[in-house]
Amino acid sequence: MEFEFPAEAEQFREELRAFMDAELPEWWKGLFHDDDRIYPFTREFCMKLAERDWLTMSWPVEHGGVDADVWSQMVVREEMWAAGEPRGPQYMSLNYIGPMLMEFGTADQQERFLKPMAAGEVMWCQGFSEPEAGSDLAALSTKATDADGCFLVNGQKIWTSYATAADWCLLLCRTDPGERKHHGLSMLLVDMNTPGITVRPIDSMGGPKEFNEVFFDDVEVPYDCLVGPRGDGWRVAMSTLAHERVGAALHARVKVLLDALIEYVTTTKDENGQPLALRPSVRSGLVRLQARYRAARLLCYRIVSAMAAGVANDVDPAVSKVFSSELNILIGNIGLDIVGARGQLTTGDGLAPLDGLMNDHWVHSIPQPIAMGTNEIQRNIIAQRGLGLPR
Repeated sequence: MEFEFPAEAEQFREELRAFMDAELPEWWKGLFHDDDRIYPFTREFCMKLAERDWLTMSWPVEHGGVDADVWSQMVVREEMWAAGEPRGPQYMSLNYIGPMLMEFGTADQQERFLKPMAAGEVMWCQGFSEPEAGSDLAALSTKATDADGCFLVNGQKIWTSYATAADWCLLLCRTDPGERKHHGLSMLLVDMNTPGITVRPIDSMGGPKEFNEVFFDDVEVPYDCLVGPRGDGWRVAMSTLAHERVGAALHARVKVLLDALIEYVTTTKDENGQPLALRPSVRSGLVRLQARYRAARLLCYRIVSAMAAGVANDVDPAVSKVFSSELNILIGNIGLDIVGARGQLTTGDGLAPLDGLMNDHWVHSIPQPIAMGTNEIQRNIIAQRGLGLPR
């Protein structure tokens, strides 16, 4: 069986890598770092990708894409994740907010919002989770009531990534409180500069303030920013999350880390002057990672292949997300075991092995089983829709 990319896709990969080598500055360590230069840089980087028609390659031409095949788009996803996601928050609008608008948005909404996305000019955040509504997302309580010609939004969102930098928010809220909890939700597009919005960063052990609380106090949202039918927000949200899981090439970062570890154990000697690569425990750990990396990559390619054939489903993305997110935690654990106590040192510390790469990855891999729908929820999807088991 052949698992290689088409020749055209591999040629594009080389061209994209050359572009990134020229454009990524020396200070770039990845999106999840505490550096004020990150968000302005990612916006500029996305505009340059857009100029080359690489930002939204697989989008239809009428929405700013070039109708590229899914494998070329997969090349972009892999190379971006491998490089620490220099597209910044815009990967969200490219992978799933944009496709959601193509599926549910009006012609006016598509014209208004998709073109700026395709040009790399706008950043989005996603307002779904709440303090009392995480995995049970339908329990959310943020409300949008009818006011004088608009919705009036009140409530709180939490764990909202990139809210400090976002121009717009994809907001799931309750518009019909009298309905059953899954049936009274609607999806709104909210301008983050609207009066009444307060963003409060959340301190975390990861260092950079990626997560935020967002408060809505009498925020006015025009009726024309409702996506899909009123009260049908749950269906819109589920479609959005399905696109999100398909767009995450989490295995690509594992390959970067695995290659770095192999180089480290080959060139680093223990107290007896022997390369770490000779230790059975080290070799066993790296073999486990290599096998799981290859499996994670093929699970992702299976999804892409199904998309290309027009037979995509929501079970395979759930399988891939669970496996790949847990692999990212595993390589952090094994990597820290290999590099030892100094592996806890952070990027920029001269004594940190691999310039703090393993600690940096391990810290930021912890939320992955929660992001894009918790792995517990994904296992329910696999059990019920994939295996036919009862709820």
